[in-house]
Amino acid sequence: MFIHRLFFARRLISAALLLGLLMPLASRAQAASGAHAITVTDYNGDKVSLQQPARRIIALAPHIVENLYSAGAGQYLVGAVDYCDYPPQAKAITRVGSISSHSIEAILAQQPDLVIAWNSGYGGKIIGKLRALGIPVYASNPLQLEDVARSIRDYGKLANTTAVAEKAAQTFLARLQGLRDQYTEHRRLTVLYEVWNSPLQTLNGEHIISDVIELCGGENVFADAAVVAPKISLESVLSRNPDVIVASGMGEERPEWLDDWRKWPSLKAVQNNHLFFIPPDIIQRHTARILEGVNEMCVHLESARTPLSE
Repeated sequence: MFIHRLFFARRLISAALLLGLLMPLASRAQAASGAHAITVTDYNGDKVSLQQPARRIIALAPHIVENLYSAGAGQYLVGAVDYCDYPPQAKAITRVGSISSHSIEAILAQQPDLVIAWNSGYGGKIIGKLRALGIPVYASNPLQLEDVARSIRDYGKLANTTAVAEKAAQTFLARLQGLRDQYTEHRRLTVLYEVWNSPLQTLNGEHIISDVIELCGGENVFADAAVVAPKISLESVLSRNPDVIVASGMGEERPEWLDDWRKWPSLKAVQNNHLFFIPPDIIQRHTARILEGVNEMCVHLESARTPLSE
């Protein structure tokens, strides 16, 4: 009996010692996990924290998808919205709605560990709903050209692809600075950026395209509009009489309605044949490709300056 009790006591002591060793290890593991938590601040000023890198990401706007690929995190996309078509492999991503109508059920079905939403229009309405369900959400709302680099860097941190993201961000910023150095100080021209013709619609000074215009030495004639994408009247365009009109449209082809302005020969843009087109995908998306649109905008404005400098 004594031997049996002694053996049992020794087993208890061994178990206690083992437990004592394991508990510090567990504590250290928990501390390490906390130490490696990823935290970034989104465009709303909210902290977005992940305990481990995002591996199931849903993007609720085309520009978000494109920036995730630039950040080296495209492989982790499990959901996107309609018109997410660049790069080409983005076309195969499961759809969870459109940019103006997301399906929470479709989002939840993909079991995301991160959702990145455009904090504009409908996108801003879904952020709170998803966070209430316990899903980490990063609110994206780039307004300046430098914000493209910020987005790429943040996505790289969230997905732990920082090396790729940092290289892409630095490349973008270097090219952006080169364009600023080349064009910003040139003669000012007033510019109407026409998003659509019916209804007639433009963008105000808060939109990233206004930053594009300013970089190229231009001035957005509707920068003072109260809303980001105002519908405007023909009379207001005639009154502000821009030097240049730049249209986007829906695709890669110049929209026929751009030449409708020729019905109004009193416009300086018409008198000097300063009616230009830039494909929307390289000017209206907040991605690295916007620098292609910047270059085209600057080239157009330079051509419009030629008669002014003679």
